[in-house]
Amino acid sequence: MSDRTDGIRELEIKEFDRATSTANVLARAERQKRERGLDDVLVIDVDAHHFENTSWARVIEYIEDPVMRHLAQSFERPDGTNPGGLLNAQPGLNFQNVAGRIQHSGGFRYEAVDDKTVHPDIVMARRSMDALGIDYQVMFPTPMLQLGLHPNPQMEVELAFAYNRWLTEEILTGDNRVTTMIYLPFCDADASLKTVEEFADKPGVVGFNITSVRHKPIHHNQYMKVYAAIQETGLPLGFHAGPTWHDEWTSQIDRFIGVHAISFVLCNMVHLTNWVLEGLCERFPDLPVIWIESGIAWVPFMMQRLDSEYFMRSSEAPLLKRPPSDYIREMYFTCQPMEAHDQRLLQATFEAINAETQLLYASDWPHWDFDSPSVIWDLPFLDDRAKRNILGGNANRLFGLAPEAGVRIAAE
Repeated sequence: MSDRTDGIRELEIKEFDRATSTANVLARAERQKRERGLDDVLVIDVDAHHFENTSWARVIEYIEDPVMRHLAQSFERPDGTNPGGLLNAQPGLNFQNVAGRIQHSGGFRYEAVDDKTVHPDIVMARRSMDALGIDYQVMFPTPMLQLGLHPNPQMEVELAFAYNRWLTEEILTGDNRVTTMIYLPFCDADASLKTVEEFADKPGVVGFNITSVRHKPIHHNQYMKVYAAIQETGLPLGFHAGPTWHDEWTSQIDRFIGVHAISFVLCNMVHLTNWVLEGLCERFPDLPVIWIESGIAWVPFMMQRLDSEYFMRSSEAPLLKRPPSDYIREMYFTCQPMEAHDQRLLQATFEAINAETQLLYASDWPHWDFDSPSVIWDLPFLDDRAKRNILGGNANRLFGLAPEAGVRIAAE
């Protein structure tokens, strides 16, 4: 444990609790940032989270349907908070905080917030960005990652629009370094198209997001108008993975460690397979696609497997003009959680996916398995240019967040 004159110190495990300041939780990461000189490197975090349920009483005020809004508000507690009325997340099966040993990821705000000039979510985002050395952050919801499995499609639509309006009007206006990829209510193609039309030009919106935990064929004809509209905006489309214990496959696993290892990857494997083999890369060649929070170890497997099948049965993918792996190498992937324990396999994965131009740094803060920028900076097989590209340059070419000076710092 080290003490600093500014009051920030690296704590022992026994000292952490839910009220521990973000600065102290991230004290080691902040030291790593200083030791590596990362303040002089453009860092764009393409996947960070807030817990929208802590502001749920305010979010549901944006629900348009008066009956559904009243229903959501009926969950209100005596203190005026709302635990998540109409959400389908199940707290009883949430093991992300490792039985309370990782307490900062629990989703309830106990940390003191004295700054009243902006929303507390902005204060918390700034604290993590300052500690990690992040210049821009792409913010995603947390419980709403499960919303694609909601048994009532209308509720997904209503909650998506309510959240998106609250986020763009009350959160993103607080700091132009905090951005988002807008939640698409993908259960309804018309509602998704309306979302693109309403939010594409909102400040802080840098793309659109499909939560991957859902059982919808992304290649269905009804979604073509949505992809066409997104392509016209010039913004990317992301598929953000998540955990689910309720899929018929993952329900066979009786430990969360197995569910976490498989579910974040399986959903994006299915969607990527359909995206490629159904020829959406050819139909929408100018639509950048990002695969988020699945790590990267699965990608070479998909390249080899789909290529092998394609060369034997190419007639079943008539829209493809090249092998599947060629299209996959042109997609973007966020690094977190990066499978780094076997450096030889990791290096081979980087080479397979063209990481220098296609990999995007992501922290996944404040979740328990977050990665600081040092996970990229410390890789011995990357040169300085590749590190700067992955930490910020690639994302900046996608999102256009940094001014010209920042672009030069990122990579030339």
